Amino acid sequence: MEVIQFDCPILNPSITNKLKIEIWSDVACPYCYIGLKHLENAIRQYSDEQPQVVLRSFELEPEIAVDSGETQYLTMIRQYNQSSLRARQTLNAISNAGRVADLKMDLDKVIRTNTFHAHRLIHFARKKGKAMEMAYRLFSAYFQEGQHIGDKNVLTKLAAEVGIDSTEVIESDLYAAEVRADEHRSQYMAINVVPFFLFEEKYAIAGAQPADHFIRLMKRLNSPGLPA
Repeated sequence: MEVIQFDCPILNPSITNKLKIEIWSDVACPYCYIGLKHLENAIRQYSDEQPQVVLRSFELEPEIAVDSGETQYLTMIRQYNQSSLRARQTLNAISNAGRVADLKMDLDKVIRTNTFHAHRLIHFARKKGKAMEMAYRLFSAYFQEGQHIGDKNVLTKLAAEVGIDSTEVIESDLYAAEVRADEHRSQYMAINVVPFFLFEEKYAIAGAQPADHFIRLMKRLNSPGLPA
């Protein structure tokens, strides 16, 4: 297992003694959905105490239009210069990886869109103690149900489904600065792959790694003498 060690200043010190895990991800990233599920499974298997999990914003394609009219299949061809056959193989591989994490994704339903407002909504949900619930709802709406998560009306509806009245936030620029702060920090740390998991602001795992990768690192953090 490759674990990256950072020697960087503590930018967001924890106010608790719980294990702190920060996760940079994008709700339009299938591997972020998969990686989050693997981490959840690892925590369930290993930890008796719920760690402090903080979701951080990362936009894979910040310039994409809200109404791009593009499918996930066409994105693979355009963004990654893949052939039609290769694009279909890639989508099949993603779907298979999702099934390993007990996620059933319908990538042909995906409506490609800008995720900036979705990230603002997750920041707002954090203030309500529902960031993870909101993120999972956005992931499932996007990858399983084919909902347009760039549409403000859809975002308001999804927030209501997890018990949040987000009307004032969605129709404003609230939490835009928080999204940009997360993205600036990711640039400072040279994060170019998501999902990106930062443990205790020092040890990182990049990509949708299996649950056992996270378990081994959590064991190491609880027993510093053990190898990574």
